[in-house]
This record gives sequence, structure tokens and C-alpha cells, in this order.
Amino acid sequence: MSNESVAIRTLGKRNALTLTIVGALFVLLGLCLFVSWRESFIVALVCFSAGAVALVLGIAKQIEPEVILRLDAQGMVFFHRRGQLQVSWQNIQRLDLLRVQRGVDWLTLPYLGIKLKAINPVLDTISPRLATGLLAEQRALVMTAVANDDELQSLEHYLSAEFEPLVVNGDRYRGLLAMFGRRCLMLDKYLGFHLYIPVEFLPLAPEQLLRQLREYRQQQLLALDK
Repeated sequence: MSNESVAIRTLGKRNALTLTIVGALFVLLGLCLFVSWRESFIVALVCFSAGAVALVLGIAKQIEPEVILRLDAQGMVFFHRRGQLQVSWQNIQRLDLLRVQRGVDWLTLPYLGIKLKAINPVLDTISPRLATGLLAEQRALVMTAVANDDELQSLEHYLSAEFEPLVVNGDRYRGLLAMFGRRCLMLDKYLGFHLYIPVEFLPLAPEQLLRQLREYRQQQLLALDK
């Protein structure tokens, strides 16, 4: 296993082609009804609206990458429709599922958390396009961090400094990279991890995925020590 790469595929592309075709047909049907049978305006509107929703969902599913994670000797690669991001095994401090406290209970959220030893390698390799996409998708995580924060002044300081340059371990980052770096540091402070990978559409149970990643990482680290 240590010499073989492992691809973890997503279930999010299921029925993508079917949704696209059915959606396109219903959109065409709705348009035809609008033109040829004006008395059926309500029926045409329902067909067109349902078809448009199905078409958008189908196209969105088709542009998603088929493989969401690839594990190899160098590290793990996260694939996103906006690009990909590699994290080396040696730069990972901890892998775990995201858990937040609600009262006396702990709630597990559908994310795999990655705590890094240093965020510089990520900021040095991530594309601005991928950074933009992740910043937009992490709004729910930011709201979760807000809910967990007892010191609102700390969050206000983060928001006010979000567009400022960021200096990490002597390296200076600007623009989107600085914003993404600050977001990573903020989420690590309040939720415990720098990076987050959604697990709701993966073929493995979250606990099984976590166990596989930990075992694979341990094998690679042992191989490097030999």
C-alpha cells in the first residue's frame, strides 16, 4: 500500500448526466408550451422552472472532479473544481473530523479537518482561483467559528484585518493569499484546523476515511524514516 497511490472518489457526480438531459428536455418542453399553447401558462412555467433547476444541478455535478482525494508517497491531494491543493504528510500535525461543542454535547460536522505545522507551503502553492472558491465555500465554517467564539472583539479584529498583508514565518503575502492565510489561522484558532475537506459525498463513512488517512500517513512517515 505504501508504494501505491489511492484515489478516493466522490458520490456527488451520481445522476449528473440524467439530471442534465431531463432538465434540458423539460426546459425545451416548457418553452414549446409557452409558444404553442398559451392557455397552459402554469404548466409551461412549472416545466420550465423544474427543468432549469435540474439542468443547473446536472451541469454543476458534471463539472465537479470525479476524484476528491488522492493519497501518494508525497502527501494528499485535494481536488476541487477550481483547482487542486497538495499537502505533504510531513506538514500535517493532525487529522480529525470537525467537532464543535453545543452545550454539553459535541456535534460532528461533515468536514475532515487538517491541522498544519506551517501554512506557508499551502500559501506558496495554492492558486488564487482555488483560494477564492474556498473562501466563498467556508462561510458556514466562519459562522460556526462565530458561534463558538466568546470574544467577539477577536472576530471583529480578524474581519477588520482581513484585507491587510499577512506575514507568516517571515514570508509576506498580499491580496487573496493574505485573505486565505488569515482565514486558515482564524479557523484553526476557533475550530482547531487550518484546512477543511467536505466528506458528505464520499463513499466511505467519515470515521473509516479518517482511519484510512491516518494509517496511510503513518506508513509514509515510517518509510521516510528508513
